[in-house]
Amino acid sequence: MTSPRSTTAAADQLIDPRHPFSAHLRHAAAVEQAAPHPLWTPDSGALPALYLSHGAPPTFEDPAWMRELHDWARALPKPKAILVVSAHWESDSIGITSTQPAELVYDFGGFAPMYYRLRYDTPDPSELARQLLGLMPETTTVYEHRRRGLDHGAWVPLKVMYPDADIPVLQLSLPTSDSGRLLALGERLRPLREQGVLVIGSGFMTHGLPYIDDSRPDDVPGWSAEFDLWTADALSRGDVEELSHFRTRAPGVRYAHPTVEHFTPLFVTLGAADDPTAGVQTTIDGFMWGLSKRSFQAA
Repeated sequence: MTSPRSTTAAADQLIDPRHPFSAHLRHAAAVEQAAPHPLWTPDSGALPALYLSHGAPPTFEDPAWMRELHDWARALPKPKAILVVSAHWESDSIGITSTQPAELVYDFGGFAPMYYRLRYDTPDPSELARQLLGLMPETTTVYEHRRRGLDHGAWVPLKVMYPDADIPVLQLSLPTSDSGRLLALGERLRPLREQGVLVIGSGFMTHGLPYIDDSRPDDVPGWSAEFDLWTADALSRGDVEELSHFRTRAPGVRYAHPTVEHFTPLFVTLGAADDPTAGVQTTIDGFMWGLSKRSFQAA
């Protein structure tokens, strides 16, 4: 039987060696060969919870951003499993992706054909699904979507961070935009961190795509910079109350988040932290196409 890792590697072999992502894969392989990534053990302590700005296929064309993501992953123990909440799967109820092999969701359009041939076939996440179900209230039904694989908010950053596709990954839907309920959901997930599970909220710190000037990709709009600074300040102070009122208090929010699903995974991340009010560690900042890439981890 062909292993998930080998199917991913076989697809990666078809990438033009001159492409930036091919260079990234060679770099990641060299780093791993020089110093194998230490696996998480109970002695490692709880993993942090992450919020990352994920991008789409252009992430694979940005060497600096890929290096930042990969370095971040290498700075942490290699997790036993990964649970990710992505901006690209909203649902009224709580759902999980299939625990059986499923196709990736290529939920983007207008990009080069190579991006629709990429694979990220990870090991069976059934054990993680059992752990997750054990943390949910008895009154909460969690639906397994047997035909749904990982969407690009999950597999694009993970393919950069953990390119060998050798860690079980499960995606959890985003069941609400209410910050309080998302904080409570994150709190439910908190014990997973003590079991070597990396909990990730995947979004984009600013996501005003309709208001970006494609002809000036290096310009940072005022609304994007102002929203980013406001969020960075609140995060540094651990001001969860301020963040929860982002719709009415954050400058530029109308343009930074015309819809809120790329910001709200942040509350799952904060809820999963030991103390959401303790402040966070920023791991990536800066802008891509005028959008804030700010990402952080919370212990």
